[in-house]
This record gives sequence, structure tokens and C-alpha cells, in this order.
Amino acid sequence: MTERPMQEPTLLLLTALADAPRHGYALLQEVSAISGGRVKMRTGTLYGALDRLLGQGLIEVVGEEIVDGRARRTYALTRPGRETLTAEAERLRTVAAEAERRLSMPRLRGAYST
Repeated sequence: MTERPMQEPTLLLLTALADAPRHGYALLQEVSAISGGRVKMRTGTLYGALDRLLGQGLIEVVGEEIVDGRARRTYALTRPGRETLTAEAERLRTVAAEAERRLSMPRLRGAYST
């Protein structure tokens, strides 16, 4: 049995951490940038997802500082997080390649309405 596809918020967060550690606000900005502004993650959603990813061992806290009286944690991918993101990227590439292959095939007459 195969694992179910990664949910988009998880994919976006792991992608945002793939090149550098980031704190929460920077992650919100990166998720928006990666999605072309399509995804605007709410703070509650972000921190719930980060807690889940921490619990799964896909990310880790690599720094913590106090800014304006509040704790600011910096998160980074772990080795399992990088492996998980790599596997998901490959899965998406495979599906996209198959979609492109099928879209480039000649249409059968009567198979599609236009």
C-alpha cells in the first residue's frame, strides 16, 4: 500500500525550509511566494502544522530568541524531512510527466466534447 499524497500546506512548508532555516513569519512569506500568492497560510494553521512536523521528526528547532517580548523559533529540515520532500517531489514529477504525455496524445474521435 502506498502512502497518501502530502497535503499542500506540508509540501509548501517543507519546500520553504529546503534551502534555509526560517522562523514563523518568514515561513508565511515563503509559502505565499512559493505558491505565487495563491496560499496565504494563517498563523494558527502554520503553528499547528509546525507542531505536527516537529512531532513527525521532519523539522527541528535550530534557534530561539526573544523578539519584542515573544519567543521566535527558527525551524530547519531534518534528514528525514529532506528525504520526505525529495520523495514527494519525485512523485509529483512522475504524475506531471504522465499528465503531459497523455495530453500530447492525439484525441480519439468522439472521446471528448469541445
